[in-house]
Amino acid sequence: MRKPFILLATMAFAALCGQAKVKLPHIICDNMVLQQNTEARLWGWDKPGTTVAVTVSWNQQVYKAKTGKDGRWLVKVATPAASYTPLSVTFDDGEKTTIGNVLSGEVWVCAGQSNMEMPMRGFGNCPVEGYNDEVLAARDYKGIHYVKVPSVMSMTPQEDANCEWKEISAQTVGEASATGYFFAQAVNKALDVPVGLVIANKGGTRVESWLTKENLQKYTNEPLDTMGIVKGHEWDYHRQLVWGNGTFNPILNYTVRGIIYYQGCSNVGDPGDQYSDRLQLLVKQWREQFGLGEIPFYFVEIAPYFYDKADGDWGARLREQQFKASTKIPNSGLVCTNDLAYPYESTQIHPAQKRPVGRRLAQLALNQTYGMDEVWCKSPSFKDMKIVGDTIHIHLNDDYGSISRFEDIQGFEVAGDDKVFHPAKAVHFWRPGGGYWDETIQITCPEVKQPVALRYCFKNFQLGNLKNGAGLPLFPFRTDQW
Repeated sequence: MRKPFILLATMAFAALCGQAKVKLPHIICDNMVLQQNTEARLWGWDKPGTTVAVTVSWNQQVYKAKTGKDGRWLVKVATPAASYTPLSVTFDDGEKTTIGNVLSGEVWVCAGQSNMEMPMRGFGNCPVEGYNDEVLAARDYKGIHYVKVPSVMSMTPQEDANCEWKEISAQTVGEASATGYFFAQAVNKALDVPVGLVIANKGGTRVESWLTKENLQKYTNEPLDTMGIVKGHEWDYHRQLVWGNGTFNPILNYTVRGIIYYQGCSNVGDPGDQYSDRLQLLVKQWREQFGLGEIPFYFVEIAPYFYDKADGDWGARLREQQFKASTKIPNSGLVCTNDLAYPYESTQIHPAQKRPVGRRLAQLALNQTYGMDEVWCKSPSFKDMKIVGDTIHIHLNDDYGSISRFEDIQGFEVAGDDKVFHPAKAVHFWRPGGGYWDETIQITCPEVKQPVALRYCFKNFQLGNLKNGAGLPLFPFRTDQW
């Protein structure tokens, strides 16, 4: 597919390895953020048999590595506690190379498709709410840096990508991932530490786009030859394997805290549990590739969108798969977005409200990764139900002791044996006694006298308004398997 490019890159790499001066991957450069309080990996290439010495401005140690026959070298450097004090790193193989304005802080990967890729300045006809305000406030977030890895396809895993770290300013904020940037803002303010974002994603990609050749061979029937990949998907962004090889593989040596992920639209229509199984597989793969243990994985439910028919349920079934994945993937969390599209955005695949998406991801990280128990981070979800006559009573998980609305609750539907769903009325129900079923959400529907099944916002585009004590929306759900 990209043989001329790969051949040229290989020839350039061989030429560089023949030189004496150390070559660094582009991601190791001025303005980078190192993961604090860990052993951060630094690596590169040099002439085979060369000793590379690495010194840092924050301690007196000298870290050394000798290149092998392939010219590669790697060292692990003890990093200091987070600070806004600029640091430097020097690489010496007889000729010194120094990078500066390095910060120690928290590093997160921003992965997925276009709703994660979407920059602060938005896409064409797809604005991000609050852009001008963020340009004016950018000077308040100088501790946030980002590196945008170019979206590149490759049939083979690539070791480098043409990228550079940038410090947030009025001039640079527009190109940062909006979801990632709002996530970084919240983490930066809550912890008062620098935050580095490694933005490695591609709009329109499927979960299979990021799986390795080995996992695709073992767990899918996707073709893995160049022509099979091209013929199988007219749109290049849907293609399996190649985006992980070209766009994600170059960052796998970088030491990070965790991954935030927003993807799924291109997998709408996948059968059964295929998506949840493959997402679980992808997370396992990435954790193994990073080699940093069970790093946190926080991801976003796809937003309401009509998918050619607002009343259809293809999108809802994919959201159901995402929820299932969140219960199967350890050290993970899912953000609900059912309330984050405006009524006029039913045909907008890139909703404008990215600030709450990033903030909700940050709430998960602050609570589950950084131990801030005071931050309520979970959306409510369906727990159980009881049918009494023509009335359904339900309980929710993670309501934090309350629901946010007693009247005009929207989004519930009820069906009887005919499997036809009708809009239902839901109210908060309470009676003295203190029993388990004495405080519930009570749902009734005049058209259904003998209810059998209940759904909440289980459509491609349906906006509910029920939230918990944290103001987080109820995950869409269904009690049937029709």
